[in-house]
Amino acid sequence: MQLSQADHRAQPPLVTIPRRYNAAHDLLARNAAWPDKTAFINAISGDTLSYGELTRQSHQFANALRTHGFAPESRVLVAVLDTPDWPVVFLGCILAGVVPVAANTLLMTADFDFMLRDAKAQGLVVSGVLLPAFEPLFGNIDSLKTVVTVGEVKSLPTNTHLASNYPSIVPLAQWINRLEAPETIAIEIADTCADDACFWLYSSGSTGMPKGTVHLHSHLIQTAELYGRGVLGIRHSDVVFSAAKLFFAYGLGNALTFPMAVGATAVLLPARPTPIDVFDVLKRLKPTIFYGVPTLYAALLADPARPTKADVALRVCTSAGEALPAEIGKKFTAAYGVEILDGIGSTEMLHIFLSNRPGAVRYGTTGQAVPGYQLRIVSDDGKDCAVGEIGELHISGPTSAIMYWNNRAKTKATFAGDWTKSGDKYTLDADGYYTYGGRSDDMLKVGGIYVSPFEVEACLMTHPAVLEVAVIGVQDDDELVKPKAYVVLKSGQSATADALKAHVKQHLAPYKYPRWIEFVGELPKTATGKIQRFKLRAPR
Repeated sequence: MQLSQADHRAQPPLVTIPRRYNAAHDLLARNAAWPDKTAFINAISGDTLSYGELTRQSHQFANALRTHGFAPESRVLVAVLDTPDWPVVFLGCILAGVVPVAANTLLMTADFDFMLRDAKAQGLVVSGVLLPAFEPLFGNIDSLKTVVTVGEVKSLPTNTHLASNYPSIVPLAQWINRLEAPETIAIEIADTCADDACFWLYSSGSTGMPKGTVHLHSHLIQTAELYGRGVLGIRHSDVVFSAAKLFFAYGLGNALTFPMAVGATAVLLPARPTPIDVFDVLKRLKPTIFYGVPTLYAALLADPARPTKADVALRVCTSAGEALPAEIGKKFTAAYGVEILDGIGSTEMLHIFLSNRPGAVRYGTTGQAVPGYQLRIVSDDGKDCAVGEIGELHISGPTSAIMYWNNRAKTKATFAGDWTKSGDKYTLDADGYYTYGGRSDDMLKVGGIYVSPFEVEACLMTHPAVLEVAVIGVQDDDELVKPKAYVVLKSGQSATADALKAHVKQHLAPYKYPRWIEFVGELPKTATGKIQRFKLRAPR
């Protein structure tokens, strides 16, 4: 029986949130019954932070913000590595009604300059190792009044006299006076409501300039209840580890909101998640939930030093950022006996709204709608697509951002009433499973027929020599668009362009094969592992 899209739409939101509501207070209060339980572990140093200490330090940070004149709704840029200090700062801002703006710590000075100015940030909290990237900006941004450093700082700037508007610079421990006795800490919670602006995330820039995405107090706990509990099934006893960092929407839910919602423990890795570091965490700290991205799963499987199934304690894994190739999912499950729940989320929707579910995984698809979200696939003429017809995925749900800051045109183009446009092409099958077809701006029309670059990529990924691949459209001598593949081969493997073309022709319709194949050492990616195809399309 053929089913319509409406038959697969999820039920209305399941979480009721009171009008007067503070997101940080909710997350902290949920863990008051186990103050001694470890909330966060630094995977490198071994330092831990208990739930009781997290609550104390978060309130100290909130008190310091008030003492230093930060008014409600003022903004603080948070450029801190994934250590237990990150949740202290993030939650402390929210307790005070101040808006934390999470910054990608892998960016450059020009990017930080844009964010500080765009957000009109009054404060900056920055890891000491990142301070040099910000120093050229001090004294040149009028809004910036205070810089709080986290961790070791090799040397502080010495040219503070050169500008009258040079910000004050102070270490975090000194700024919040952590020697203060617990009984003297003021427990004051900003009188915020569920619809107040709570925090910002900047989009990762997979399609160009990042956009400041504004989220509400109600959004964090909605993702925890709808996906964290409802799909992932996170438990109080879990130890979780996210390769995606806290400053990303995916990582924020994975490593902060979800574990705090149930009192689980999160492992934080300050360094980049290389296979060797991920292996170390999986073996040494035994996380039960691992959140990864497709490129990392591919790298883990390709590494001959990967741990055995007996070395790890995984019970479930997730993948997001880009669609997970079916071959990677199948190989990982065969190696470790656990499913990878491939899903899709976005900065705009805060976390995953479409996902495979435990016991019902269909590799090669992105699964079904997460309860609490409604999905539509829309054709170019604005009509709902039929089953099997490709179109743009639109989402309606309780966690949609309210706008892009200082970007009215982009806001209107993305947020249309109750619906948020994803920019992703999808098809829906009769069983309610959605299959990714590429970004809307990546779709190719070859010989008058739409070709999904992801379909070609997924086919090439089944070749035993291929590690990673990206497909874009390139004009031939007749100025007609044809697929071109950029291929990264596995270490020690070889393949010819003709062999890869033949592989695609064997498995897909002939017009879909890549007319050109270029072998490269790596693909351009965002820090979340998303391939930046716009860089491959740029003239060189």
